[in-house]
Amino acid sequence: MSVKWEGIMPAITTKFNDDDTLDFNMFEINIKAQLDAGVHGIVLGGTLGEASTLLEEEKRSLTQVTVKMVEGKVPVMINIAEQSTKAAIKAANMAEEDGASGLMMLPPMRYKSSDRETVEYFKAVAKNTSLPIMVYNNPIDYKIEITNKMFDELLKFDNIEAVKESTRDVTNITRIKNRFGDRLKIMTGVDTIAFESLVLGADGWVAGLVCAFPEETVAIYELIKAGRIQDALEINRWFMPLLELDIVPELVQNIKLAEVYTGIGTENVRPPRLPLAGKKRKKVIKIIEDSLKTRPDLAKYKI
Repeated sequence: MSVKWEGIMPAITTKFNDDDTLDFNMFEINIKAQLDAGVHGIVLGGTLGEASTLLEEEKRSLTQVTVKMVEGKVPVMINIAEQSTKAAIKAANMAEEDGASGLMMLPPMRYKSSDRETVEYFKAVAKNTSLPIMVYNNPIDYKIEITNKMFDELLKFDNIEAVKESTRDVTNITRIKNRFGDRLKIMTGVDTIAFESLVLGADGWVAGLVCAFPEETVAIYELIKAGRIQDALEINRWFMPLLELDIVPELVQNIKLAEVYTGIGTENVRPPRLPLAGKKRKKVIKIIEDSLKTRPDLAKYKI
């Protein structure tokens, strides 16, 4: 299935049973909620998907099961976050075998590669897969920035098609558009500045709180696309306290707790992560409960 790098693509959380096995029953409930809300793609095994804790066979199972669940309605992407070029190529090949439509790809893990090494890493994978690639540019969390100068070289490969723009600098949207036009599609990757990024011309949003609030997230995108900026702004202002749960170290626990409140997830995380406790838990619960009390009636927006 071809990938249009646009719209809302949830960075899906990985669901676990109490015994730490993959919980495909709850996973399917969440995927159905995303599809019913009108998302435009599914991204597996990212930061929210607890990628660093997943075994190779679990990643493969997630991909295979998700492809069956979506039944061709939307493309399914799997994240590549590996320590070696060899492992990244292997992961890309397995994703293709398992039916993924595309790849989201981080720079090398652990080793802080130079610009030249980073470019060669992406190029090596691009040469060894036919799948389209979205480069995940998140120097805040992963300490390596893919600059526009580096993209000049990377875009010589036709299957490097998009960037998940997570630098936190919204002016990069304009810089990328000015430099590359539509050659490099932009998926904003930071929930708290997604509204601004979409208004400035980002093509879509790889979202986090969408895991718990798919309808509201899709509504913001659709309203902006329709030019109804004020309506989208109203929803975004309501959403902001929740969106801020995505930009802290405990984002996985926060969003999984929100999924519990909206009935499409559980709190189970894979150790060393643990569910929220104490003051942090009380604070997040208050944010979620207060937001649910004032949840917007999307029917009035007639999207």
